[in-house]
Amino acid sequence: MFSELTVGIIGGGGWLGRSIGAAMLEKGVLAPTGLIISSRSGQVAGFDAWPEVQLATDNRQLAQRADIIVLSVRPEQFAAVEIEAADKLVISFMAGVSLATLLKRSGSRRVIRAMPNAAAEIGQCYTPWFATEQVTAADRAFTQAMFESCGSTDEVASEADLDYLTGLVGSGAAYPALLAEALLAHALARGLPRQVAERAVRGVVVEASQLLGRNGMPPADMVQAMLDYRGTTAAGLQAMIDAGFKAAIAAGLDAAEAAAQRMKASYSQPKG
Repeated sequence: MFSELTVGIIGGGGWLGRSIGAAMLEKGVLAPTGLIISSRSGQVAGFDAWPEVQLATDNRQLAQRADIIVLSVRPEQFAAVEIEAADKLVISFMAGVSLATLLKRSGSRRVIRAMPNAAAEIGQCYTPWFATEQVTAADRAFTQAMFESCGSTDEVASEADLDYLTGLVGSGAAYPALLAEALLAHALARGLPRQVAERAVRGVVVEASQLLGRNGMPPADMVQAMLDYRGTTAAGLQAMIDAGFKAAIAAGLDAAEAAAQRMKASYSQPKG
């Protein structure tokens, strides 16, 4: 689809860069020869099916060879990343590293901040992204195709929206895992065998939740339908609501957004 482009992923040996890089190859977004992965060791796992994928041991070398530079490193590692992107497209997966910081550090005006998560590994990732004004229509088309190769995606209207979604989306499976942990602990406390309890919880959190993706029914409508039925589900839902379930979720999302803002302030400080 974009066979004329060369994309370099800094941090492509990590789970996120590796997952998205492999997804682009699997879906034909890129030719294998158009992907460069940085690796100090000169080896990266996960690309055995595409021996044509290029490796770079130096990030500056990768930046020179690539048309598009993807930053898939931890935010605290960014200070050690030395690149000169000139007028190349730069796409960052780093939570809490602002556009202003990316513009200053990369030397490019064509910059996109995005927030994929661990579900990229299974092709079920939702990725919001926000772009500077200098990002072109062609840049946007590539970015859309890249994230659609491993799930679904939206361009959002502001960097503030992306900061909020960092706390909501970037956590990936962590929030469902917390719910699953609470359900499992309760079931085990009631004496259920672990195997039975784990299967039951997985059936609720992983399998039954797929109903939310069918028929376009809003979550609130499903909850209300269960409440109106006035059965055991209604009793459980109402008790959770009365105990402050929604308030706890709101507190968690507020805290995650606040952390994203603190990270932006921290990583905006000059090096040294």
